[in-house]
Amino acid sequence: MKFLENFIEKLEPHFEKGGKYEKWYPVFDGFATFLFVPKHTTHDGVHVRDAVDMKRTMNTVIQALIPCLLFGIWNAGYQHYRVTGEEATFLEMIALGAWKVLPLVIVSYAAGLITEFAFCVIKKHQINEGFLVSGMLIPLCIPVEVPLWMLAVATVFAVIFGKEVFGGTGMNILNPALTARAFLFFAYPSWMSGDKVWVADLPANADATAGATQLAKWASTIDVKNDPSKVQEIMDGTFSSLELFLGNIPGSVGETSVLAILIGAGLLLHTGIGSWKIMLSGLFGGLMMATIFNVAGANPFMSVSPLDQIMAGGFMFGLVFMSTDPVSAAQTEVGKVIYGFFVGFFSIMIRVFNPAYPEGVMLAILFMNVMAPIIDHYVIQGNIKERLKRAKIHAAH
Repeated sequence: MKFLENFIEKLEPHFEKGGKYEKWYPVFDGFATFLFVPKHTTHDGVHVRDAVDMKRTMNTVIQALIPCLLFGIWNAGYQHYRVTGEEATFLEMIALGAWKVLPLVIVSYAAGLITEFAFCVIKKHQINEGFLVSGMLIPLCIPVEVPLWMLAVATVFAVIFGKEVFGGTGMNILNPALTARAFLFFAYPSWMSGDKVWVADLPANADATAGATQLAKWASTIDVKNDPSKVQEIMDGTFSSLELFLGNIPGSVGETSVLAILIGAGLLLHTGIGSWKIMLSGLFGGLMMATIFNVAGANPFMSVSPLDQIMAGGFMFGLVFMSTDPVSAAQTEVGKVIYGFFVGFFSIMIRVFNPAYPEGVMLAILFMNVMAPIIDHYVIQGNIKERLKRAKIHAAH
């Protein structure tokens, strides 16, 4: 690594002010600071020096996503061979999954970073670190069969309209990865829903319903709720709680395995990067809404157990990796609890009340992203009032 560091130091003068490649300094600085801790120095005031800068923080989040990525690669191959009925070894499943999933990751990073670099060169500012995580989140929260060109368009849209128009990383009010997913969902709905997009290379003669997700199966019971035998047939064909936990079911690339998500959540909590208040309150909110539906029991979807509700779909993935985004989430400690609770509460509410949007966590998080500044405002105002009240009481004595 010392050789690489020396090589970068030799190149640096060519990109600094007055150098031959001065205008490309943001690109050079982005790669250099990704590999090594920046050597930037402070010029006034007292500062705390810490090797854990923003890029190192983002790298930790990417490490937390690795279990979801690896499982998603295997599951993409497994679902293909499950539906086709072909025999395949573990390595064959991995090979097929990698062939389908890794291009999604590569295109996501390529499209996003090129857009980021372009804005940096035009605006003449340093590269923002935020896309290091968004570039991984985007391919993990979409179906494996989404065309690469659609993914590229959605990624560029998310970088421009989800980040840059607000001023870049640290200024955006919406989660960029969910902005990309929302763009795909509303611009190309046939590629983000249905029963065929979740299985790689689904043969034309295959039973399309074999690729149906758990949420799609539950939602379909509403259409036949007046036919108890049909409802029972659908419910008998749903996945078990163990399958939901392990994740060997159809779904977006990285969202199916609760086990893999919990491994990543453990790393985020251990390092203090992920907010346990948002995760815990979001989990409580989802369980509460699912319990209320259970008591009502107006349709088969409402009767699903609360535990299965939170393990199905992208609820856990969104709660752990997207609702905890430090930029678009609430910033105050009390605000985090309120914010997380309603993310979970609205996620289950949307998916059950409107089966046309079975993946309610996407809309719930985006809605709460918008509400987060308001939540923080009223929490801060409440704290100010309480302190003024205590000050008046103290002065009176």
